[in-house]
Amino acid sequence: MTESATTTSTQARTGASAPSPAPGPAADEGLARRLRALACTAPLHDLDTRKANLAGEYSTYEMAELALAAIDLVTLQMDFDTGADHEQVVAKLLPRIAAQAPTREPAEHERVARWVLENMINVGSVDRGFRAVYGTFDPDGTYVRRDYDFKLIEEVPGPGGSVYLRTTDEAVNVLVGALDTDVTSAQIAAEVKLEVLISRGRLADAQLAAEQARYRTVQYAETLRRTLEATRRDVRAVDWLSAVPDMITEALDHVADRYRHENAILTNIRKARDEAEDADHKRRAAELVDIVKDCIRRHTQLQSRLLEAGPLFRAEQDRQSFAPPAARAGLDLYGQLLAPVLPLPLERATRVTDAFFARGAGLRTPGAVRLGDLTDMLLTPPAPREHLGAEMPEPDLVATPDDSRFSEEQLAVAMELLELPPDAPRRLSGLLADARRRDPELPYLIALLAVHAASPPVGTAYRQGEPRLLFAVDDGTPLDDPEFGGADLIVGTALLDAAGMAADRTEAA
Repeated sequence: MTESATTTSTQARTGASAPSPAPGPAADEGLARRLRALACTAPLHDLDTRKANLAGEYSTYEMAELALAAIDLVTLQMDFDTGADHEQVVAKLLPRIAAQAPTREPAEHERVARWVLENMINVGSVDRGFRAVYGTFDPDGTYVRRDYDFKLIEEVPGPGGSVYLRTTDEAVNVLVGALDTDVTSAQIAAEVKLEVLISRGRLADAQLAAEQARYRTVQYAETLRRTLEATRRDVRAVDWLSAVPDMITEALDHVADRYRHENAILTNIRKARDEAEDADHKRRAAELVDIVKDCIRRHTQLQSRLLEAGPLFRAEQDRQSFAPPAARAGLDLYGQLLAPVLPLPLERATRVTDAFFARGAGLRTPGAVRLGDLTDMLLTPPAPREHLGAEMPEPDLVATPDDSRFSEEQLAVAMELLELPPDAPRRLSGLLADARRRDPELPYLIALLAVHAASPPVGTAYRQGEPRLLFAVDDGTPLDDPEFGGADLIVGTALLDAAGMAADRTEAA
């Protein structure tokens, strides 16, 4: 955060300094912290004030509540390296908006969701941040107004040109209703409170405490992530001599202690869930199990990042220390241009600025091929290459075993039995009896072909020029056979229109 101070103290007409304020809340640093925490909630309340400016009737929506829900969704979807997806946050916000105004159109619900989320990002501002003014007293009693710049939800670049949403420390403080407190002590206090509430069976209050502990875990990981990002930009901007190593050591001890603490809490919650008889009590215990397991997962991820922090610092130190210097020195616009030009008369200053902008901000010259490069490219013989590509390895072919139940001879005998005159169809029972006299396995093949002929592929046979087609018709007579049951089909052969097929093929040709 950046804070700029402008002194607004006044002196008496007699020239005496203003008296120092009396000791008390006005001189307390805690007052400034409470003022900053209060300023972080102002953008949420401002939404309810500005909703009257929207085109339409939006007074039924509780915008501050929706903004708090948006911060909650972004915080819980954040991971160490990535953030929340903009469209997913909007989609998960829609059910809450629809519950506030169920009779409104879904398009209006989506518009409200996007308006709330964009206002939490503060899309309309230059730096997409908020600013609040508060006053404090210097040690000498001078009243000083300070600008407090903060963000609630910020957009960060992701892989592949994507943009993620991440909440800031101020947003997490707004979410848990706390002041700007130390992350470690706040999380220890939240988990101790959680353990006490679980031991007393107050699961409704314990769920709120567990959610606050999870928010503090996210905030702790965010602190480490910003430290590592600052190291990647400039290793000298971060105190890796004492501050960061102490923080890493403290964080590792903290994570180890939280593991023991959270596993004990998880055991107690599962016991309360299994022993509960009330359905609502059991449901809250199950939700608590999911929240604490998510805390353990986030602590596992935080521990792995903490262990990677030291090697990352040494790698960035080597990369930045041995990076080649810039090929040419940059231009100091203030010292070399602005400061010398400001005292000059206008007619002399314009000659300097015209010369600078004509050369420093001129048209971009188009890229052109040099003659030497073009000559080398044209005279260089092409590299030989294989036209057929790389040699393919010889595949190992394995013969597929013949697992057919019927042989070629059995199929030939079956087709001979089914080669019936067009005017003399037969019953399936007679065909089965003839087949059984020739081969005990042949009736199964005859039955299979007859069932297949019950739905003959007439169109396919017609297009392929087949002269005849086997068909089977069920007239309701039951089949009397020792091995098969069902209908005693009438099996016959139908002649196809050979002249019509020939005409069709001629027209197609």
